[in-house]
Amino acid sequence: MMTESCRPPALFLFVALLASAHCSGALSNSSVKFKGLTPKINVSGMLVFNPEVEEVLKSKLTTVFLPLVYIIVFVVGLPTNAMAIWIFVFRSKKKSPATICMTSLALSDLLFVIWIPLKIAYHLKGNDWTYGEVLCRVLVGFFYGNMYSSILFITCISVHRCWRIVDPLLVRREDNRIALAISCAIFLLTWLATIPLYMCDQTVGVSELHITACHDVTKSSDIKTAGGYFLSMGVIGFIVPSVICVVAYIRMVWHLKNSVMDEKAAKRRQKPVVLIITVLIMFLVCFTPSNIMLLIHYGLLLRGSPNTSYGFYITALCFASLNSCMDPLLYYFVSKDFRHNVRNTLICRSVRTVERVRVYFSPLKNSKTSNSYNSNSTNTESSSC
Repeated sequence: MMTESCRPPALFLFVALLASAHCSGALSNSSVKFKGLTPKINVSGMLVFNPEVEEVLKSKLTTVFLPLVYIIVFVVGLPTNAMAIWIFVFRSKKKSPATICMTSLALSDLLFVIWIPLKIAYHLKGNDWTYGEVLCRVLVGFFYGNMYSSILFITCISVHRCWRIVDPLLVRREDNRIALAISCAIFLLTWLATIPLYMCDQTVGVSELHITACHDVTKSSDIKTAGGYFLSMGVIGFIVPSVICVVAYIRMVWHLKNSVMDEKAAKRRQKPVVLIITVLIMFLVCFTPSNIMLLIHYGLLLRGSPNTSYGFYITALCFASLNSCMDPLLYYFVSKDFRHNVRNTLICRSVRTVERVRVYFSPLKNSKTSNSYNSNSTNTESSSC
């Protein structure tokens, strides 16, 4: 059962409304960009770039390495998350709170992955955005929305797994309606928290480089609002859930260590250990670097200190998108039903493919071969595949 402690922080709504108010007031004067480089502005308001800005925007890092990573995310994340949703919705026999959270997580990943081709084309064109202001806002909103909703869903899955280990009787009291309500609340609050990203202009024309940047260039106006927004999102959307996950895993490990188990129970204990390792890897690779660099980046901007870490920041933010590829591993280790359906689907398709190839290249004159194939096809169709 997913209890109140699993609910997403209500402060998301407050942060979103506060930032939206500042952003809407600033739009009448100048553009507000919530991420990226902050070039100097002269008296006339024109962007004045320094060599560091131009070097980052034209470097192989942003025009070769980043699109390569996003291509991997798209190629792997699109089919795996689509398959995960199909399995959870149509193939899973038993629905549980964990299944509902994992379905929601896969949906969040899929909603982000479908927009990645625009991000790939943007970087391959030399960071030149040609798809209009609206699509840029949508891409940015889904990027941050996916990152923070993924963190919250993983936190819910971890807390639920912890309670099932610490209190085995919890299974009898599980209520899917509560899990469904929490999943809807996470989607709603994440969308509300990203409203400022949809309200503010995200594209900036850079005449010196002959490009239009999407969320990669910012003016120095309203840095306080932008910094306060992202620092608040980093604390509420990353640090707080991370602390909850750490506490849940400590309790899980402590309970497993002190409990007396037979051989079968010892084997079952390996599953939560694998879950802990998987989630830790995801946080270390995807979420921790990006959010730490986010806090450093905007902390330096608020202080007016020199900031030469943008290359590390944009790389870490790119790695955050890898969670869309790694989340299916979480489903595989957490859900036994998911593992069974994945194996069954892959094995059945392999058997059918091999059988079709064998029959295609076999002599068609022999009627026995044809009868044998028809018999095998009938058996395959009548199986659980």
